[in-house]
Amino acid sequence: MNAVLKETSLSALPSLAEIEAASRVVYREFQATPQYRWGLSSQRLGTDCWIKHENHTPVGAFKIRGGLTYFDALKQRGALPAEVVSATRGNHGQSIGWAARAHGVACTVVVPQGNSLEKNAAMRALGVTLIEHGEDFQESREYAMRLAAERGAHMVPSFHADLLSGVSTYWWEFMRAVPELDVVYVPIGQGSGACSAIAAKRALGRSLRIVGVVSAHATTYADSLAAGRVVEAPVSTQLADGMACRIADASALDIIAPHIHHIVQVTDGEVAQAMRDLYADTHNVAEGAGAASFAAAMQERAQLTGQVVGTTLCGGNVDSATVAKVLAASPHASRFA
Repeated sequence: MNAVLKETSLSALPSLAEIEAASRVVYREFQATPQYRWGLSSQRLGTDCWIKHENHTPVGAFKIRGGLTYFDALKQRGALPAEVVSATRGNHGQSIGWAARAHGVACTVVVPQGNSLEKNAAMRALGVTLIEHGEDFQESREYAMRLAAERGAHMVPSFHADLLSGVSTYWWEFMRAVPELDVVYVPIGQGSGACSAIAAKRALGRSLRIVGVVSAHATTYADSLAAGRVVEAPVSTQLADGMACRIADASALDIIAPHIHHIVQVTDGEVAQAMRDLYADTHNVAEGAGAASFAAAMQERAQLTGQVVGTTLCGGNVDSATVAKVLAASPHASRFA
């Protein structure tokens, strides 16, 4: 990708020392998640395939790491608010809810209408006050910002340097545990995962390729990277809600553009097949965004022979009815195919 990294974006990427410090914050709550070279997945891909299991965190997704470091940074600055507000499709909201509860901070989260019932229930179980508003994440985000301003509450963004330091710990764990990785596939929602992979690569001095993955039904990041500016794109994915962003984050784009090798677009059908493959191979449940990394690797498997491939099961929070429908369907019968 051709772009010029802005100096302001450089400062958003955590250094090795900052990632190591963030890991100590994260490990107060849980230990490093595992990564395994699954035999069946490697056989399916036709080369060594490692899977990082961020579905094994206490909220079932990688986002919790960022929430922990974001709130720790507020505390260290003496700036913990009485209330926070944020917007989410689910995993970011659980992250903020977990961290807010740990610090005794009231938390309100806005989700779109028709959001995952089980993600909503998980947030409420953490003490979150949940508001359903808007047709998509962008409308929820804009409403949350207005709500925070009206209440004088602190608006927690989906992309911020203090979130990156925590999220970077999972890529730092992965790259240290499997130093022979040649390429990793990184799903892109609002960009914290991709930027954190870049941060870990730079901090550890690795030469592996980072491939971004977007939903073919939510292409703002692919379109924006191609255009060199933020390009709004419609969202129609039925399965990859964690990647269902209509407007890319400009700060994330500044970081991603010079460091991403290329972008792969995966359809809902490919994501559904990856969910089935991961369940068959590992007996782990993957949400749509959690399966997107493996879906992208499978799409490019002819190019990966002889390479060590890293994929991330970055979340397992998917409604039971959706899992049942996906697992029961053949590739040709599924409405996601």
